[in-house]
Amino acid sequence: LALGNSKALNVMFNGVAKNMFRLIKKCIVAKEAWEILKTTHEGTDKVKMSRLQLLTTKFENLRMKKDESIHDFHMNVLDFVNSFDSLGEKISDEKLVRKILRSLPKQFDMKVTAIEEAQDISSMKLDELVGSLQTFEFGIKNREEKKRKSIAFVSNAGDEETQGDADTDESISDAIVLLGRQFNKVLR
Repeated sequence: LALGNSKALNVMFNGVAKNMFRLIKKCIVAKEAWEILKTTHEGTDKVKMSRLQLLTTKFENLRMKKDESIHDFHMNVLDFVNSFDSLGEKISDEKLVRKILRSLPKQFDMKVTAIEEAQDISSMKLDELVGSLQTFEFGIKNREEKKRKSIAFVSNAGDEETQGDADTDESISDAIVLLGRQFNKVLR
């Protein structure tokens, strides 16, 4: 028993930072050193429960921002998971999947509905959901990029027409000829 106590104390002494070592260096029983370290890191049971309550409230209020990517939001959720884990609270994949689906912005409403109807949420893995949402997000960004390019093209074409209109009579006749050609193409 004394040998086990000495080994445990040795492991704790060698495994903590200098500032923590100062707290436990006078301990002669491993259990006493352990309790000091536990209280220092986790706090008392009341402090631990208080931290859990605060963390739970923050987690429940967590929402994905419109300008936030799925990857960044997933990392935020994992930060909460790690914080819960360090306080001894485990969060199931099902709870995380449901939380993420509830926390997405409106642009994901279609995808959320499709997932809820087509998948068994209770057995869905978090990584599976995140992959599906990232694919959907990529599609949204791709469509927005194409839309921006087409708007830029229309805008540039409009600028050229405006500059050309400075020569009013010549421009108007050119525009009429062009319109006639386009009309003939449509009739063919």
